[in-house]
Amino acid sequence: MTDTPKIIAARIEVARTRAALLETTREVQARLQPRTLASEAWEKAKDKGADIAEGAVDAVAKRPIAVGGVVAALAMFLAREPLKAATVKFYDAMTPLFEPRSKAVALKEKRAAKPARPAQPRQARAPRKAAQEKTEKA
Repeated sequence: MTDTPKIIAARIEVARTRAALLETTREVQARLQPRTLASEAWEKAKDKGADIAEGAVDAVAKRPIAVGGVVAALAMFLAREPLKAATVKFYDAMTPLFEPRSKAVALKEKRAAKPARPAQPRQARAPRKAAQEKTEKA
């Protein structure tokens, strides 16, 4: 049996379609490799970061005082404990010796001195009888 030209053309078309399908499958496999996915994600993140940085630079150029205030407030918030300690040290250094140095001492009420108790001689205790009896029985 000899193939007709239509059958030969159909077989050639099937071979072309199969080759195209295999090529597409190879391309999809290459795109889905972890290395390729990570590389594409890294490139997109770099582009996005560059866009954000450019926007930030533009915002700073338009309103430098407002941005400076925000940065200063953020820095003070993040460094609140060291700033608090430095303020207390500075206050203590600038406070004269006769003023109270701590808030707690300054806020305490001053009480009148309690009268001293008269000294009473100590009396010797009599030994307990029940305790002595228990030790004698044992």
